[in-house]
This record gives sequence, structure tokens and C-alpha cells, in this order.
Amino acid sequence: MNLIHIEPINKSNFEKALSISLLQSQEKLVPSVIESLAWAYIKPWDEAFDPYILCKDDKTFGFFYLSYIPHSTNNYWIGGFQIDKEYQGIGLGTQSLKRIIEFIQDMHKQCEVISLTIEKSNVHARKLYEKLGFVNQDRENQDGEIIYKLKLK
Repeated sequence: MNLIHIEPINKSNFEKALSISLLQSQEKLVPSVIESLAWAYIKPWDEAFDPYILCKDDKTFGFFYLSYIPHSTNNYWIGGFQIDKEYQGIGLGTQSLKRIIEFIQDMHKQCEVISLTIEKSNVHARKLYEKLGFVNQDRENQDGEIIYKLKLK
């Protein structure tokens, strides 16, 4: 079975991450991979900021990061989630998000809540996250993005 696997970004695979590109209309909806890698270095929000690539059949097709406070139960944020434009429309977004949720549960067993934000205009992302159980909190972050949460336990 062709499973999606998640790899931490490091010096041996960061170029694969940098090769991920979006449609021009999507570029303002998520931070770029390079911007996210810079954040991983400076950790602007939480104590930990881990960038990852998504792979299947030895092909790198996606990216996300996890920003969190280690050992917390409710401070885990998925960000920068994106699928390369060449791999969109074939179900990898849904499969990847399910895999990311599993990955967080495996790596951070104490995690009870996963959060994320969505640009108001990103209707496609809203549908994806809601389909997988994320709930609109009817609140916005400082950038005007809508906050969503998924309760795990």
C-alpha cells in the first residue's frame, strides 16, 4: 500500500521542501516553505516549531509545520499545510491531513486538541478541515484568520 510518510526537514532534504510550489492564486493563502523554515529557526510563537515534508512513493508532494509547547495538552498548531500544485485534486490533501493527525497523536501522546487557522477566503480548506472534524471557533487570530480546533480526547 502506498502510504504517506512524514519526514522532518533537515540538511539532506530541505531542497525537496523548497521545490514545493502552489498555484499563484494559492500563494497568499499559506506561508511559503522558505518563510516557514525561517520561523522554525526563530520560533516566533511557541517553544517548538517543527517543519515536515509529506512524501509518497519517494516523491515529495507536500509540506506543513507543527508549532507547539512541549508536553502541553492543547497547544499544538498545524500551519503552512500545502500540497504541490502538480499533486492537487487527487485526494492527497485529505489523506495527508489524516496522516498528520495520526502523526501528532503518535509523537505527542498527551495532545488533546489540535488547532489551525484558515484565511477567510479559503473555502476549499474550510471544507477539508470541517470534513475531518475541525470545528470553527468563531474567533479570529491577530491576522484575521479563522481559528479551527479538533478535539482528540
